Amino acid sequence: MASPTHPQLNILDSALLRDIVTGEARMTPKQALTLYHDMPIQDLGRWADARCRFVHGEHIRTYILDRNINYTNVCTAKCTFCAFRRDGHETDAYTLDYEALLEKIADLVNIGGTQILMQGGMNPDLPLSWYTELLQTIKDRYPAVHIHAFSPPEFIEFIKFFDAPGNSLREKLKWVMMRLKEAGLDSVPGGGGEIFADAVRRKIGLGKCDAEAWLTTMSVAHELGMNTSATMMFGHIEGIADRIHHFDLVRQWQDRAIEDFAADGGGRYKAFISWPFQRENTPLGRCREWGRGEGDDFSEPFPGDVVAKLDGSGDKSDHPEFGRRVRMASASDYLRTQALSRLYLDNIRSIGASWVTMGPNIGQIALHYGANDMGSVMMEENVVSAAGTTYCLNEPMLCRLIRDSGFVPAQRNNEYNLLKIHDDADSPDLIIDDWSTLRADHLHVEKGEEAVSPDGDPGGDPVVVTIESATQNT
Repeated sequence: MASPTHPQLNILDSALLRDIVTGEARMTPKQALTLYHDMPIQDLGRWADARCRFVHGEHIRTYILDRNINYTNVCTAKCTFCAFRRDGHETDAYTLDYEALLEKIADLVNIGGTQILMQGGMNPDLPLSWYTELLQTIKDRYPAVHIHAFSPPEFIEFIKFFDAPGNSLREKLKWVMMRLKEAGLDSVPGGGGEIFADAVRRKIGLGKCDAEAWLTTMSVAHELGMNTSATMMFGHIEGIADRIHHFDLVRQWQDRAIEDFAADGGGRYKAFISWPFQRENTPLGRCREWGRGEGDDFSEPFPGDVVAKLDGSGDKSDHPEFGRRVRMASASDYLRTQALSRLYLDNIRSIGASWVTMGPNIGQIALHYGANDMGSVMMEENVVSAAGTTYCLNEPMLCRLIRDSGFVPAQRNNEYNLLKIHDDADSPDLIIDDWSTLRADHLHVEKGEEAVSPDGDPGGDPVVVTIESATQNT
């Protein structure tokens, strides 16, 4: 049962915050907004850290060895924050064939990896059989590899592409998801969460599913016994109240998952990961930043804050500049948002640090602002790097960042069960003698993938994708 709220109490009162830390109370959206604006960031970080230590203990912080595979960049959506998508006719549009995908998984297995995170554009030319045969092929060759794949926007397009039967969205989703689960799908990543508030989502996610469809997709996954993650991309046109509304919907639907499905072996959100928008090479990134235009007055609120409402009911007409101006997230804004997510999302155990977008050092600090997990040591990435972010870490460096933060690094799996606790002299970071050579090492540089037709045959012009970074583990 969910803990009670106390809307009449001052959220800045340490007594109420102590109850939130121990799970005896939960905050309201209005209290969360007050906490975000009125509490000094160091204090907010300390309360979030206290909550994290209450849930996860004082010592161990985790990471996962997996590989992000973007199987196609052909996509029907036209999200203004994306630099990765292609319509399909471009020379750099691609869909990977099965053998190329299997080679990537072989590389992962060779370094002790346990999971693939497989997402792509929403490609209308790929039939259901392409996906089921792919999943079956992966499971036949690598039965121990966990397949964490296909975000909610992909599923919403699947029901259209595959003409799924059913009288409701839920029935259609279940029809598709059951077939993919039977073929080998293990869990569903939280990609495409962005911001749930309708006014924001309609501006930045053209052709992408709305919040209700996103949340319903995850609910179906939970009903079918699959775990998922939840995400949020912020630091663009949204207001602070929009972020809190996003938290609140995730918390509400997690309550439902626990109440409705847990007793029957159902799934739930295992983690929440948020990260700031990366503007380079994106249409949205061409919008003028608030505070840098002629006549901008900082005594006036940011357009997104004017439109944003805690219940998500904001309307774009409430400010003429809404959607035309962005407010990029600073490191302190990121840490404040992550800390608030830890305190607000009392029914989600794991909060991931976003070192990929913020850089390794901020990711390290995030371990003291509510995060218990450093995400993935990935071997490639295509989406975030296309928008200009190219941070890269390998396993020893990730372990070192965790250890230098005062914790013991541990490798986990998708269930957040510990696989290896690195508390001895043979730990990946403790066996390194010369860090100067390791820092320059990249786990993977991707070149020369070929586009393929839906039946797996090579076709089209060669596609060159150079990758030297890792991305969010969702």
